[in-house]
Amino acid sequence: MKIAYSPCPNDTFVFHAWAHGLIPGAPELDVLYADIDITNKLAAEGSGPDVLKISYAALPWVLKDYALLPCGGALGRGCGPLVLTKNSGIEGMAGAEGIAGITGTAGTTGTARTAGTAGTTGTAGTTPDPAMLSGRRVAVPSERSTAYLLFRLWAAQNVPGGVGEIVVMPFHEIMPAVRDGLIDAGLVIHEARFTYPSYGLALLTDLGSWWESDTNLPIPLGAIIARRSMDLEALAGWTRASVEYAWAHPEASRDYVMQHAQEMDPQVAKAHIDLYVNEFTADLGESGYGAVLTLLQRAAEEGLVPQMDYAALLK
Repeated sequence: MKIAYSPCPNDTFVFHAWAHGLIPGAPELDVLYADIDITNKLAAEGSGPDVLKISYAALPWVLKDYALLPCGGALGRGCGPLVLTKNSGIEGMAGAEGIAGITGTAGTTGTARTAGTAGTTGTAGTTPDPAMLSGRRVAVPSERSTAYLLFRLWAAQNVPGGVGEIVVMPFHEIMPAVRDGLIDAGLVIHEARFTYPSYGLALLTDLGSWWESDTNLPIPLGAIIARRSMDLEALAGWTRASVEYAWAHPEASRDYVMQHAQEMDPQVAKAHIDLYVNEFTADLGESGYGAVLTLLQRAAEEGLVPQMDYAALLK
């Protein structure tokens, strides 16, 4: 059976057991390791594998051919996308002339701050002003990613006049591009939450914290979908069994995870798994489905995604 998911630690951790023939009765997997932007496009074109990991934001374009599985994906709390700028603030942005009231050090993270804390930046206790993004260039990993959808919903409330230009680039290129001044800000996901200070970058906002405070719901990030022509109940069972095996044997997947983790530090990989593989990975549940519905309904109201039959999410 053909399947596509990313080489990120949460995906390889989740599917390790199934990919290595450790789930009784499950078919052998032919795995395509691909960036989320690629899997989103494959699903939308209808030419993708039988099972894929895609962004929840891409669901409105794929539900005719694919169904959402209730397990295997990435939702949670405290795990949202981050908007990053250079530590030097707006004056360090690409082509920036400076904005009144924004100093060169506003928005820096500082060694005494934690990478996952939203808005707790600035050397004098100040909070960066989202208006600094007005008219600026922002890099995103995919225009149909959940991260980008959350960014657009947030920017509509917080960035006067909107950003100037959206630049789509591979996830692993975004932080170096911000660091090198090629773009003004970057939208990042996954392990960047733990590693961005090493690039000399600062947190402008944590979109997950914004979403949670606004909705009191978990953050829907990545979904597992399967062709509607397949045995969806069996697929969900095998996926859940693979998740449960991973939890029961956390060391078994270590080599597989690190093989695909792009030279990631093992401790960062572990933190990545601990954050993104959680109760919602085993079962979306009522709050998980509620989060997905809320995200897509809000986005449709803003004209960011097509209107859709929300009942299709449940069948």
